[in-house]
Amino acid sequence: MSGDALSRLLAADHLPPVCLLCGSESLLLLEAADAFRARAQALGFAERQVFDVEARFDWNELAAAASAMSLFSTQRLLELRLPTGKPGRTGSDAIRAYCENPSPDTVLLIAAGDWSRQHEGAWSKAVAKVGKVYQVQPLRSGQLPGWIRERLRSQGMSATPDAVQALAERVEGNLLAAAQEVEKLALLLRRPDGSIDSAPIDADRMLELVADSARFEVFGMAEAALSGDTARCLRMLRGLRAEGAAVPALLGPVSYTLSSLAELAAVQEAGGSVARAMQQARIWESKQRQYRDALGRASPRHWQRVLADLGRVDRMSKGREFGDAWLGLERLLTAIAAPQAGIGP
Repeated sequence: MSGDALSRLLAADHLPPVCLLCGSESLLLLEAADAFRARAQALGFAERQVFDVEARFDWNELAAAASAMSLFSTQRLLELRLPTGKPGRTGSDAIRAYCENPSPDTVLLIAAGDWSRQHEGAWSKAVAKVGKVYQVQPLRSGQLPGWIRERLRSQGMSATPDAVQALAERVEGNLLAAAQEVEKLALLLRRPDGSIDSAPIDADRMLELVADSARFEVFGMAEAALSGDTARCLRMLRGLRAEGAAVPALLGPVSYTLSSLAELAAVQEAGGSVARAMQQARIWESKQRQYRDALGRASPRHWQRVLADLGRVDRMSKGREFGDAWLGLERLLTAIAAPQAGIGP
C-alpha cells in the first residue's frame, strides 16, 4: 500500500465498514492504524473497543460486540488485532459472519502483522468484498534516508545528507530504531521554552548525539519521572551530574514532558479528548498510559506551576537568577514523579 492510497482513504468523508491493514513492518503498520483511528474519531466514532487475539481468544466476543447497543455514541470503532495475521478456522468464520452483515454505525478495523500471500484466505476476501484491504509495504532499498529526513522534518529538525546517511547506517534498516533515534534527537535539541534548535544537524553532530549514551540517559531520567519512579530518576540525575553533565543539557527532555503534561491537563480540564490531544502531540501509544497516570497524580494547576518553575531553573543554570540549578532540577523531577510530596523549586 502506498502512502497516497492510505491518504485518499482517510481523506474521504466516510470510512469502509471493514478495513484490513496488514504488513510485516510493525512500525508502519502501527502508524497506519493510528492514522485510521484518528480519522475515525474525527468522523464521530468516539467509542472504541479493542480485541487482542491470543491463543485462547473467544471469537464470540466479536459477534457480541457487533450486536450490542452503543453505550456512549451512535458510532463505534471495533479494533481487532491479529499479531500473527492468522485468525484460524474459528476466527475466519467469525470475521466472515461479521462481513455478511456489518453494522451501519460501526467500523471494524483489523490490524494483521506478519503478512504474506500465505496469510490470505476466505476471511480476507470477505473483508475485500465489503470493505478495504491495504497491505503496508516495507521500505524499498534506498528509501530509508528519505524516510528519516521526513521524520526529522515532522519533528521540526533538519540534517545534512551526510548526517541522514550516518543515522541510516547506524540503524541498519530498523525503522523502529530509526524512529526512536529521531524522537531522542528531538528531546536532546529541545530548548526549555519548548522550541527545537532548527539548525541543520551535520554528520559530526549527528554521530555525537546518537553515540553518546550518557546523553540518552537524560531521556531515561525524564521517562522515569513520568512513570512515577522517583528513586530511579533521582539516581540517574546524580549519575549524570557525576559524569560532568550540565543542567542546560538536561532540561530538554524534562521540558518536553512538562509541556506535554500541561497541555494534556488543560485539554482534560476543558472536557476535551485527551486521546486525540496525545495523537496530535505524536505521543506514542506505548507511552500514553504513563501520561494518563501522571495526569491522575496532580491537578492542571500543578502542571502549569511546575512548567513555570522550569523557566526559573533554566535561568538559574545560566546565571540569570539566583539559586541552585541542580537542586531546582531535582525538585522538578520530584514534582513530576511524586506531586504529593509537595516539593517544588
